[in-house]
Amino acid sequence: MTQLPLYQQLLDSCAALLLLLSFAMLSQRRVVTLVNLYAVQGAVLAAATLLLAWRTGEGHLYLSAVLTLALKVAFLPWLLHRLIRRLEIYWDTESQLNVSGTMLVGLVIVVFAFALAQPITRLASTATRSAVGIAVSVVLLAFLMMITRRKAMSQVVGFLSMENGVLFGAMSASYGMPMVVELGVALDVLVAVLVLGVFFFQIRERFESLDLHHLEALKEHE
Repeated sequence: MTQLPLYQQLLDSCAALLLLLSFAMLSQRRVVTLVNLYAVQGAVLAAATLLLAWRTGEGHLYLSAVLTLALKVAFLPWLLHRLIRRLEIYWDTESQLNVSGTMLVGLVIVVFAFALAQPITRLASTATRSAVGIAVSVVLLAFLMMITRRKAMSQVVGFLSMENGVLFGAMSASYGMPMVVELGVALDVLVAVLVLGVFFFQIRERFESLDLHHLEALKEHE
């Protein structure tokens, strides 16, 4: 049996960590811990980017790793923790599914994601099948978290985790996106989080809660 190169083994390890962190985020109800898990996920993504930069010698991947550390490990978690303290939202106890049901659906999603990624891996000479399959899994698990949570803060973290999965998939399949595109995506994410922060305060002021089911009351007043 042929042994995989060391860099592919390390890349697979990073991919496995991303998947485990996605399941941890999916089962987590404490918002502070959820943000911390997102920061760890960003650190793993930065490590995978550095690994690929070392393997390929692509200078823009080093810049991408630095950008990931600055934005996803430092600034965005700091901003989200600040919002949590200001809004005093520490738990997301309500969910459309219980934890066991959510995890079961998550396992089904992972199987589906690996089947979906098979055609992509035939074209991606730089990635192992597991790396691309896990990237698709991270995206779909983050989407599952967004649609099963009731608190706006948890849904924002799910959106950010989904973006991590997209970046890991692009990096694994094609040595990452051009730096101009990555900077544009990072700016869009930053602006989105800032706008959502303002949106949180508006919801809190109007309904005294960040449970999004209260927005249904707006339809009744139309």
